Amino acid sequence: MKATYSGPVKAVILDWAGTTVDNGSLAPVRVLQEVFAKRGVPISEEEARRDMGVLKIDHIRKILFSTDVSSRWVNAIGREPTEADVESLFANFVPLQLECLVKYSTVIDGVAETVARLRKRGIKIGSTTGYTRAMLEMILQPAAAQGYAPDCAVTPDDVGAGRPYPWMIYANAIRMKVEPLEAIVKIGDTPVDIEEGLRAGVWTIGVARTGNMIGLSAEDFAALAPEERATRLKSARAALSAAGAHEVIDAVADCAVAIDAIGERMRKGDSP
Repeated sequence: MKATYSGPVKAVILDWAGTTVDNGSLAPVRVLQEVFAKRGVPISEEEARRDMGVLKIDHIRKILFSTDVSSRWVNAIGREPTEADVESLFANFVPLQLECLVKYSTVIDGVAETVARLRKRGIKIGSTTGYTRAMLEMILQPAAAQGYAPDCAVTPDDVGAGRPYPWMIYANAIRMKVEPLEAIVKIGDTPVDIEEGLRAGVWTIGVARTGNMIGLSAEDFAALAPEERATRLKSARAALSAAGAHEVIDAVADCAVAIDAIGERMRKGDSP
């Protein structure tokens, strides 16, 4: 579709876990598994990761009401799961998540330096997340101490709903005073990050290596055999492309080339 805006990129909106901090998006997975295991309904890492990126209570709801987990719940608890169980599981999840967030708040290699370079180009830095405001507050200061502090940090609590709804992106645009929406790039590591961006009418970049699609710490990923690393990266990149990402990169540190490619597309008259 031809557009009236031809660039440049004015703002980048980054996800948190798996994109800018917590390589492998480990914190929510570990806590989700612990919360369900304590109810006698263990879930696999795949089940914990399947809907990563949405608001955490929505994430718990999707897990609980999935066919397999719901069936195991009936076997363990003796009845069908209910919305009250979602609320109870989330109440158990919150303190455990808050407790472990600082442990998993390490800024991913290259993020701080890349953000500094983007700012030198006049690009503003926003962020969206699946964490609640209380959870994000646990990460902001440690991340800033490591050199990463976005200009704007919006949570689902601030706008009434999380991904895939576009409200957090709109709030970033308003607070950073960036328009048109075509001047914004959303960067994240899950398909729902991409959906959030597409619904908002912005450009999207998927992050394959550091995020949920591979789900490993940098050290564990590096320890894989080269063939296994290549296979997992290929699969992650394909999943993000299938979700509609305009560009796919391995890590935020690689985003400059992708942003330039988007800029070139805008100059040619393309829109998200």
